[in-house]
Amino acid sequence: MRVNAEYAGREYPPNDAYEVGREKIREFAQAVGASHPAHSDPAAARALGYPDVIAPPTFAVVVAQRAEAQLLEDPDAGIDFSRVVHADERFTHHRPIHAGDRLVTVLHVDSITERAGLAMVTTRAEIAADDGAPVATVISTLAVRGEGS
Repeated sequence: MRVNAEYAGREYPPNDAYEVGREKIREFAQAVGASHPAHSDPAAARALGYPDVIAPPTFAVVVAQRAEAQLLEDPDAGIDFSRVVHADERFTHHRPIHAGDRLVTVLHVDSITERAGLAMVTTRAEIAADDGAPVATVISTLAVRGEGS
């Protein structure tokens, strides 16, 4: 099955809120080697003016991938995840993510381009606090190999 190019321009409904926990931030920070105390010590984060521990910038991908699952799990989208290679990820942060945040994400399929048996699927995950204030934008490009490649 080919990637359904008609999905370009699609917007998925907001997903359920993701509740950011201190331990998830600590685990992620440790996994990516982010050693700043503000990622693990609430007092250090508060001394910098934050309400709780803050996540490393790339933590936003954890939230964005939950929204991307809507597309990847949509059988009519035609994306065979076993044929996916992650091509690019870009982040725009409006403010740091911190423990206690409740984040809601809307996924946009910005483009689908096919060339020589390869579909490039670019999505944009708009992450906001549950009050609607923007937190981060994650743009991801997936390369989906066709069956003959």
